[in-house]
Amino acid sequence: MTSINPSQFDARTERWPIAGAFTISRGAKTEAVVVIAEVTRDGHTGRGECVPYARYGETPDGVLAAIEAMRQPLLRGLDRTALQSAMPPGAARNAIDCALLDLEAKLSGRRAWELLGAAAPTAATTAYTISLGTPEAMAEATAKAATRALLKIKLGGDGDEARIAAVRRAAPTSQLIVDANEAWTPDNLARNLAACADAGVTLVEQPLPAGHDEALATIRRPIPVCADESVHARGSLEALRGRYDAVNIKLDKTGGITEALAMAQAAQALGLDIMVGCMVATSLAMAPAMLLTPQARFVDLDGPLLLAKDRHNGLRYEASTVYPPEPELWG
Repeated sequence: MTSINPSQFDARTERWPIAGAFTISRGAKTEAVVVIAEVTRDGHTGRGECVPYARYGETPDGVLAAIEAMRQPLLRGLDRTALQSAMPPGAARNAIDCALLDLEAKLSGRRAWELLGAAAPTAATTAYTISLGTPEAMAEATAKAATRALLKIKLGGDGDEARIAAVRRAAPTSQLIVDANEAWTPDNLARNLAACADAGVTLVEQPLPAGHDEALATIRRPIPVCADESVHARGSLEALRGRYDAVNIKLDKTGGITEALAMAQAAQALGLDIMVGCMVATSLAMAPAMLLTPQARFVDLDGPLLLAKDRHNGLRYEASTVYPPEPELWG
């Protein structure tokens, strides 16, 4: 890989209102706060978008500062390969990694996946998220989305058996993924997994807290279990053996698409299925993640669908189908 030597570097924070509220076991929010990195050369600008995540100790100000700290190395020619060791995995590196790849693509006139030697992304079926609430509220929200092929249901611990039963009644034909966001305990794990199995759930995501998920290795798992908070970059994969059947790869955890593609290959070598996931963000954050869709069994890239509006030249969504990005957006 050759350095692209950007002549200009910029970073900023943006706020995008959510349509209603987005609620998981850790709380609710009404806007997506994202951080943008931009690198420019010869009239072309590459962009990357990331979402600072408090669960991992990130704040918008902290991520923006971490990106700004890379200004001089980038202007001196730091490339994506060197970036992997210059910054730790996380949201800040993701924004820069994706911005550099976007600029490489624009300068070369080639698509990002060609530069990476990856398969071209194709249209994919994405999950659509139903926020955590009472069984009645979740059933009402689910009924409005019941024509979608794949729904992702946020659960929260106590009362989840009633929630998942209510959701299934409201969407009898949709494929269901549930995401407990670490809210279950070893005491209710088997009971909640059984309720999900009874409802025909396809996948359960992160039922137990990261670092306290030993019980997954000692019980019978009636349906596949996917790691999210328990997995970040490649170094965290080995600890999943015997506990998980799949991994949720998010660019804000891996620190960009460069590491995410390598991680997907390593995960598959361990026999783990791939989910490509996202935070609530605009299409600019989803676009690089689309490069993982050829390897992914599950796609959860509905972030823009949860916003009051998306950015200009955003990804094309038709019902549950999401299409690869056009060059005007990214890559």
